[in-house]
Amino acid sequence: MTWMIYGAYGYTGELVANYAKSQGQEPVLAGRNEKKLKAVAERLELPYEVVNLDDTVALRQALGEMDLVVHCAGPFEVTAEPMIDSCIATRTHYLDITGELAVFEYAHSKDEEAKRAGIVICPGVGFDVIPTDCIAAQLKQQLPDANHLTLGFDSASRMSRGTAKTSVRRLGEGGAVRREGKIETVPLAYKTREIDFGNGEKFAMTIPWGDVSTAYYTTGIPSIEVFIPASPNLVKKLQRLNKFRWLLRFEWVKKWLEKKIEEQPAGPDEKQLEEAFTYVWGEAKNAQGDVVTLREKVMNGYKLTSQGAVDIAQHVLAEKPEGGYYTPAKLCGADLIERYRVS
Repeated sequence: MTWMIYGAYGYTGELVANYAKSQGQEPVLAGRNEKKLKAVAERLELPYEVVNLDDTVALRQALGEMDLVVHCAGPFEVTAEPMIDSCIATRTHYLDITGELAVFEYAHSKDEEAKRAGIVICPGVGFDVIPTDCIAAQLKQQLPDANHLTLGFDSASRMSRGTAKTSVRRLGEGGAVRREGKIETVPLAYKTREIDFGNGEKFAMTIPWGDVSTAYYTTGIPSIEVFIPASPNLVKKLQRLNKFRWLLRFEWVKKWLEKKIEEQPAGPDEKQLEEAFTYVWGEAKNAQGDVVTLREKVMNGYKLTSQGAVDIAQHVLAEKPEGGYYTPAKLCGADLIERYRVS
């Protein structure tokens, strides 16, 4: 089976390519920057192909020779649509490492087209959203009549440039929660509470994480919120920023913020990848007031992404699931998280 890693020279894309090579896989590496792509491909002794997402004809020609693509080139709000549409046209399985709400919703809207094409569409095959999706699925199993789901995670790891860029692009849109099955836009730092993610109780705030979309399709639970730790000072700053969110929607402001991010390190260093673990937490409630809580400690989010993307790619190629939209837990089962658990 022939598969592709698109965006293989980005911070996370290169981690995915490294792990694939270490597992004896030989994916085709792809992207639009030939110099950067060639450097990674030669180091890993893997084939490569220069392809620009803006060139639909060339993209579909390249995908036509692939059984599956792992899409790693963000911002996915810009890049996912042309890649998904081309995968449907060429009958190529689509996976990506996004955490962006709009991308999950767009991918879900392509469910019927994916079924007709006989391909899997499964965004979020990394830290966004494997561990939280598996926690959500396990909570649903333990409390089948749950009507409210709260998820969260705590990581000391540095963000990659790509993740940081995605975050600032999203700021102007505000936060997001799901209420009675519908995604609602809410202010930044909409809610706060104290949560023990697994390493002691911490002050936390809501964020518009991908599970606001995916956990609903995994569990059917109609109300969903996601939290991360945050200092009271950061929460106050974000809440004040709500008055100026309109300014952050301008493309020139986004570009300015992205340029500032380019001055930062590419992502976590080797020490952080090995030692900065992530604590994942979830809580389900039903109408009677019953509560079930789960906690897991998993590997660094970027390391998890590198392994999860390859693991799920191999699962799809080997198991040949029926076509359609999937979440990671729906595709591989709620016990997928066990591969990435640390003691």
